[in-house]
Amino acid sequence: MKKLIPQSIKNIYHHFQAVIANVWFGFPSRRLKVIGVTGTNGKTTAVQMIAKILEDTEKKIAVASTINFKIGKDEWVNDTKFTTISSFKLQGFLKKAVSAGCEYAIVEVTSHALDQNRVWGVDFSVAVVTNVTREHLDYHETMEKYARAKEKLFAMAAKHENGVAVVNLGMEKAKEFLRYKANEVCGYAVKNPNVKITMPNKIQNPNVKNIFAENIKLDIHNTRYTILDTQFILNLPGEFNIENALAATCVGLSQNIALPKISEALSKIKSVPGRMERIENERGLEIIVDYAVTPDSLKKLYDHIKSFKKENAKIISVFGSCGERDRGKRPIMGEIVGKRADFAIVTNEDPYGEDPQKIIDEVFAGVLKHKKENENTWRILDRREAIKKALQLAKRGDMIVVSGKGAEETMAVGNKRIPWNDPKVIRELLSERATGEYR
Repeated sequence: MKKLIPQSIKNIYHHFQAVIANVWFGFPSRRLKVIGVTGTNGKTTAVQMIAKILEDTEKKIAVASTINFKIGKDEWVNDTKFTTISSFKLQGFLKKAVSAGCEYAIVEVTSHALDQNRVWGVDFSVAVVTNVTREHLDYHETMEKYARAKEKLFAMAAKHENGVAVVNLGMEKAKEFLRYKANEVCGYAVKNPNVKITMPNKIQNPNVKNIFAENIKLDIHNTRYTILDTQFILNLPGEFNIENALAATCVGLSQNIALPKISEALSKIKSVPGRMERIENERGLEIIVDYAVTPDSLKKLYDHIKSFKKENAKIISVFGSCGERDRGKRPIMGEIVGKRADFAIVTNEDPYGEDPQKIIDEVFAGVLKHKKENENTWRILDRREAIKKALQLAKRGDMIVVSGKGAEETMAVGNKRIPWNDPKVIRELLSERATGEYR
């Protein structure tokens, strides 16, 4: 029945809720410096990086992200399955941050939350966009509408007296985000021949700063690069993580933190849960868990992994696609993995109210564009059994990639939220195999 109500009508309700929430909690964001991070991919990692930079300079912060909440030293897992929580919960969270004496709040902001007015009243002083690639077209219908929803964050920051806009100059639609007249604009990009950089108009805004990552050295486990004369070392692999770090660096610079201090803070991050997370094991396998729920993030993940694959090693993929979301991306994701992985196992992943087998079949249709049925390909409904199959197939030196859920704590099946965590399940299965419970 709820699908019969136009989204525009629902948005009026959400707007009303946001107004009441702000009044109820006393517009708490006005007593904080709120940093909003949006984008299709990389939001969570960028948020964690920004938090580390600020904490390393002794700032008291609050964080609301896909994977965690944090107020000062208190931290807890986000098990809501919402990246941006409801307006009442968000305003209550910000109120607690103010009461705890926080100076900053870093909030991961989705296109849904922006379109639905759920973050109305939040006084964003900094707006960050990591990228805009295909996602949520079931909701937004077109990429243009999707991008416009994300632009609302920049419109909000532009109204702030000291508003800052941070834009990935190498992404599509960068110009649309650069047109908002924030007090300060920071553009960033990885400097290489494959990236087309959109330069902001410095005549329109003299307070424009651009930073570029140069002298890049990529490894399977880390990355190195320089900004001006400062060396950066990330314990997070992939060029996409350099982009996330550049976004965080721009935020740090906007808060008058020096590049050497930013570099030092970023080097202390050992990992981000569920984002290129390595699972240690005694079998000589490279096991990686990653969130990667979009075609763009999946392609970047596999291109990075494949570039460091050892000779004769195999890539074994366990993945799927979410229910009640953009169905058009399912075969695209299947095709990406089918082309790049040696073994493809398509499995269940948050089906919500949809038939999980139907979702698997739609993803598998893409796999079959590069592989034959039953030839190094499997459809396994039970995600635990799918991961077990990957571990059974793997030999020393092989790479297992489990994507789609990252560090999430639950799986959405119908109206139920079933406890689930990919890294935990993988470690359990490794332990069972080591004790001979299965082979």
